[in-house]
Amino acid sequence: MEIILKKEVPNLGFKDDLLEVKNGYARNYLIPKGLAILATESEKKILSENLKQKSFKEEKIVSDLNTIAEDIQKLNLKIYAKVTDNSNKLFGSVTSLNLSDTLDDLGHKLDKKYISIIGGTIKSLGKYSAKIRLHREVKFNINFEVLKEK
Repeated sequence: MEIILKKEVPNLGFKDDLLEVKNGYARNYLIPKGLAILATESEKKILSENLKQKSFKEEKIVSDLNTIAEDIQKLNLKIYAKVTDNSNKLFGSVTSLNLSDTLDDLGHKLDKKYISIIGGTIKSLGKYSAKIRLHREVKFNINFEVLKEK
């Protein structure tokens, strides 16, 4: 079923994206919650007109976000976590919230919903990657290291 998103939906898309999803997902979740509408021909025409008007503003936003993405990729991120006795296992885990807090400390305020750690939560020391999605056109990976807290 073809739908148009009315709001951002994590792991699916951003507002005004035209997507193909399973019928049940659209009928039982997205449309009743007001997150999407059915993509009829008239709605598609309205969407294309709206997107034409937004495209000029969006070019500036995308260039600014690309600059921010380049700055973040240059960072050497280190996250310090508590470790259980004499092992590399963490006491707890490192999540996208910890990564968001570390970026915030370095001057890049970024909500955890835009960060997705590749492989899920982290439970041991080592080097890892995360995917960051600032905009539908601005996606990038960053590498970081989880170290023992001093």
